[in-house]
Amino acid sequence: MSAQRSPLVAARRPAVSAAGEREPGTASSARKALAALRIATGAIFLWAFLDKTFGFGYSTPSEGAWVNGGSPAAGYLGGISGGPMESTYNGWAGDVWVDWAYMGGMLGLGLALVAGIGLRLAAVGGTMMMLFLWVGEFPPAKHLSDGSPTMSTNPVVDQHIVYAAAMIVVAACSAGRVWGLGRAWERLPVVSRFSWLR
Repeated sequence: MSAQRSPLVAARRPAVSAAGEREPGTASSARKALAALRIATGAIFLWAFLDKTFGFGYSTPSEGAWVNGGSPAAGYLGGISGGPMESTYNGWAGDVWVDWAYMGGMLGLGLALVAGIGLRLAAVGGTMMMLFLWVGEFPPAKHLSDGSPTMSTNPVVDQHIVYAAAMIVVAACSAGRVWGLGRAWERLPVVSRFSWLR
C-alpha cells in the first residue's frame, strides 16, 4: 500500500518550478512585499505630518510650520480652483477644526501603517480622507473655474485613489503581521473582542 501525501502538507510546500527552483511570488515574498507597501505608504503620511508640523523646508517652509502658527491645510484648500467643492473647500482654508482633523488623519494613518496596527480603521478612515482630497483635486474636470486647463492626466485615478487602494489591500491581507506589531496588536483583549480594530 503506497503512502499518499496529505493535501495540507503539499499546500505548505513552496511553489517550485519544473527546474526545481523556487518560483517568485511565494507566500513569504508576497507578505514581505505587502509589508514594504504598508511601511512606504505610512511613511508618506508620517512625513507629511512631520513636515507640516515643523516646517523642514520641503513642502512647508519653517515660517509656515504648524508649530509656528501656520495652517497645515490652508494651502491645499485655498488653492483649489475647480470642481464641485471649490467654494466650500476655499471657505474652510485656515479653519482650526480642519487643521486638527487633517493633521490628526495624517498622524493616525502614518503611525497605524508604519506600526502595522489598526489597519482596518486606517483603511476606512484613510479611504474617506483620500476621497475628500480627491474631490478637491477633482480629476474629471477638464477646466479650472477660470477656464484654464486642469492638466489632469487621468479623469479617475490619481495618487489619492492609489493610496486608498494600498490601505485597503494591506488591511485586507493583515500586512501588519510582517515587520510590524500586528500580531501583538491582534492579541490585545479589546482587539480580540472587536475585530474591526485590527
